[in-house]
Amino acid sequence: MATLQMTAAGYSVDKPFDLSKREIQEKLSPAAIPAFFKIAQSWKLRDEFARQLLGGVSNGMFYQLKRGQKKTLDQDKLTRISLLLGIFKSLNLLYSRKLADAWVNLPNSNPIFEGDSPLSYMVQGGVPALMRVRQLLDARRGGR
Repeated sequence: MATLQMTAAGYSVDKPFDLSKREIQEKLSPAAIPAFFKIAQSWKLRDEFARQLLGGVSNGMFYQLKRGQKKTLDQDKLTRISLLLGIFKSLNLLYSRKLADAWVNLPNSNPIFEGDSPLSYMVQGGVPALMRVRQLLDARRGGR
């Protein structure tokens, strides 16, 4: 969860964002949407998988977002994007750019993935799976 609060200079790390508040959603969405599509591009995600990672958004909404139409994301989508950003960051700290970008699509021998790709695991498991992958990668890089 994001842990920032509004200060005179911008944000500090003292208090989590209240992602249920419309004004916070409106403030974060313009940065979250292009960040998500940059991750999807780096990971070479098919649109179907990208839609599912966002929580199964409709084709219409997905392509509006992809074309850059201004939309405000809800708490669930912002949480999902936050987790994906953390996964993306961890992968790029752990591995070369090429491997970091391919990792989500590769079969994985870690028991949580059961030989399948992390992408399949995250798509099928939703937010709990995204959180687990984030925790796995953070632990690998020595984080919490």
